[in-house]
Amino acid sequence: MADTDRREAPFLCPARTRGAETGQRGFQRVTPAKKALGPTLLVLAGICLFAALLFLGGSPDPNPVRTSAKAEPAHLLRITGIVEKGQSLYEIFKRHGFDPRELFHVKEALAGVHSPREFRSGQPYEIHVDPEKRLHAFVYWVNDDSLVRVTRAGEGYQAEKLNLEYEKRILCLEGSIEDNLIASMGGGQQNLLLALNLSDIFAWDIDFTTALRKGDTFRILVEGLYREGEFKKYGDILAAEFVNDGVLSRAYRFEVDGRADYYDAGGRSLRKAFLKAPLSFRRVSSGFSKSRLHPVLKIRRAHNGTDYVAPKGTPVSAMSNGQVISAGWQGGYGKLVVIRHPNGYKTFYGHLSGFAKGVRKGAVVTQGQLIGTVGSTGMSTGPHLHFEMRVNDRPVNPRKVVIPPGDPVPEALLASYKASRDDLAGRLASVPPMRFETASR
Repeated sequence: MADTDRREAPFLCPARTRGAETGQRGFQRVTPAKKALGPTLLVLAGICLFAALLFLGGSPDPNPVRTSAKAEPAHLLRITGIVEKGQSLYEIFKRHGFDPRELFHVKEALAGVHSPREFRSGQPYEIHVDPEKRLHAFVYWVNDDSLVRVTRAGEGYQAEKLNLEYEKRILCLEGSIEDNLIASMGGGQQNLLLALNLSDIFAWDIDFTTALRKGDTFRILVEGLYREGEFKKYGDILAAEFVNDGVLSRAYRFEVDGRADYYDAGGRSLRKAFLKAPLSFRRVSSGFSKSRLHPVLKIRRAHNGTDYVAPKGTPVSAMSNGQVISAGWQGGYGKLVVIRHPNGYKTFYGHLSGFAKGVRKGAVVTQGQLIGTVGSTGMSTGPHLHFEMRVNDRPVNPRKVVIPPGDPVPEALLASYKASRDDLAGRLASVPPMRFETASR
């Protein structure tokens, strides 16, 4: 067979020619005519194949450089950090060497979403940049429940505030008292908050600063909130029991009219009209007495209250809902707050170092609200709170007065409450206890 008669397989090359009739993109058929042209055609074939790959969207480079602002970069670098005390967003950007002009656009995007002035120390942030150090995303965790994310959009940025979603697990935790409640739960901010929440539940029946005994035990059924498999924080306490000096107290969480509270096994509220104590204190230096040697005057006279020794600045809370009828200096009491409560009760908080914002004559306060801080004003030998309670203007011993309970579960909801109580009690008794968790960032 002559060379000119030999036919070889044709090659398809995207020559991007237009058809005469259709006007559509087509392919040219290329056929070698002579053997001498073989090597040249192989080179042309390679070029055509490369062009075809480009035409069909392929690329011989697995990591092509994309120059479009809208294109997602092949690789982003992640920078993490914690907002330091007094550190601003400008200082964060400057520390990592970003163009100050980028900060202007980021702040512009944040307007109306979250003010950069509200960045708090101790909160984590994350920055995503490309190899050219162009900012692509900035993420700031506002708190345990939400974050702010700023992402590149074209030549500018867009910001959004997102709620964090958690996986909820029911945990059973238990412990015994060696020294105090907080120490018995181990370290970590979340265990501290859990201890405070537990003490709040039983605060009307157990004085956690003076009444705890070594060997007291507790058991808690609580929500554990996890994200990506890691523990982040505790949620609501669903049920708890506490054995203090041999006396067992139980609490079950239940909602009435959309408001959750804690009740005993019979549906009676654990909440009382007055707290057990107005502050967290070290010790009682002087109790209620008809005759006490005054530490300053050196004479014996009645002491119509209780003196709680605590460091200066210790928060003092209102014992119950009421109205402030006096907030100012009053002789030997020093800085004094007096609150009138329903049913003829009045409470007095003396020797304060200062008053909380908004606490003044006529102000309405709620149980547990901060009203001032411990001090040593007036006739005092050291930092402590002088606390008095009067009923119909007659002094009573606040540590012995019988406080009326809060409202019980309504009769119409009692059957529903008992079913919930039985379910929680069963879980509390049967779920194997876990160790106290330590949160991860």
